[in-house]
Amino acid sequence: MARSPLHVLLYVLATVAVAAAAAPVHTPQTTTNVTSDEEYWAKRVEEVRAYSRATYVADPVAELNRFNQDVQRATTRRSLARYRGPCLATNPIDRCWRCRSNWASDRQRLATCARGFGHSALGGAGGRTYVVTDPSDDELIIPKKGTLRYGVIQDRALWIVFARSMVIKLSQELIVNSNKTIDGRGAQVHITGAQITLQGVKHVIIHGVHIHHSAPHSGGMIRDSKHHYGHRTRSDGDGISVLSSSNIWIDHVSMWSCADGLIDVVSGSTAITVSNSHFTKHDHVMLFGASNSETQDAVMQITVAFNHFGKGLVQRMPRCRFGFFHVVNNDYTHWQMYAIGGNRDPTIISQGNRFIAPDDGNAKEVTKREYAPYSEYKDWVWKSQGDVMMNGAFFNESGGQNERRYGQMDFIPAKHGKYVGKLTQFAGTLGCRVGKPC
Repeated sequence: MARSPLHVLLYVLATVAVAAAAAPVHTPQTTTNVTSDEEYWAKRVEEVRAYSRATYVADPVAELNRFNQDVQRATTRRSLARYRGPCLATNPIDRCWRCRSNWASDRQRLATCARGFGHSALGGAGGRTYVVTDPSDDELIIPKKGTLRYGVIQDRALWIVFARSMVIKLSQELIVNSNKTIDGRGAQVHITGAQITLQGVKHVIIHGVHIHHSAPHSGGMIRDSKHHYGHRTRSDGDGISVLSSSNIWIDHVSMWSCADGLIDVVSGSTAITVSNSHFTKHDHVMLFGASNSETQDAVMQITVAFNHFGKGLVQRMPRCRFGFFHVVNNDYTHWQMYAIGGNRDPTIISQGNRFIAPDDGNAKEVTKREYAPYSEYKDWVWKSQGDVMMNGAFFNESGGQNERRYGQMDFIPAKHGKYVGKLTQFAGTLGCRVGKPC
């Protein structure tokens, strides 16, 4: 059923975001030379933070509208017909590459396919292909050539692929350098044991891998680039942890059962898209902004699109602070507490999602404002447009004095939530075979 357009003003975020004070970041330390290691990370983070300020979109509604226009163009009634094989791409990201039988010889085409705030993520585009042949992770300071760790710490752009299906059990957090694509297409790749960390980097794509059973680790001497290693403090056991980074795209991953969050994005990270992924069996799914004091997260702009939030999930899909979050065309089939939450005045625009509430009468509300009375959150811009609410689900909107009508700058409607089953039909890792469409 058609919905009347929403007229929402996003009150001035750009000035606040760009001027936001720097907050503490996860800083590795050494027992022998604390100062030099801290200086290294501070310099690396500040370089990327300056880049992040440049990637900040002063008019996020324009980016939101471009996304929705792409979806509308790519999803005609015919394209959303019942799947009959051998390939059906049901959203604009997948239509860019999935049904091409030459995807294996033209892997880097994927870097042109991102949409949303992470649309500029290049990953390892323009670089050489690096093939992971060895699933071991025994050497943390001088990684063995052929391992995933050796590839991700290189200082040049690399497109990382896998020689065969494998299980990589990380012995400590995997620190990914800038300009890398981890591309699991053509194999079934499972990354377990410890988290994937993106800290102070830009242009990273993670695509087509299973990430699960990440555990906390006490840290130690770990290499993060070709020219530097240092003593890392404790890692939490997230699936993917993004700190002070930008132009990040996470697509077609399957994630479950990690010790902390599945995806955490913190410390002023921005220009990020999480798409076409499948999340199951987890409590704290996504955390976007880790602290009420990290005002630098006002620059955070994230698109969450075409994902399936499935069985065994509890909360935080996502939980947001400060920034601007476009949650669009996702399928929420399970939650135990709530789906979307936050505090510290995040802007959350929910469009064209399907929310199927649990049978528990106390968990029907999609939204949760954390530690904030109505007098505070009534002015936070949280809007629902074209969402489908099932089994008693409801979205508690707010906006207050931060709303006004402003004509042609209104939101372009997303594809309606009734189409979400088709749009997310192939969420998660795909069974791609060389020479055939995925």
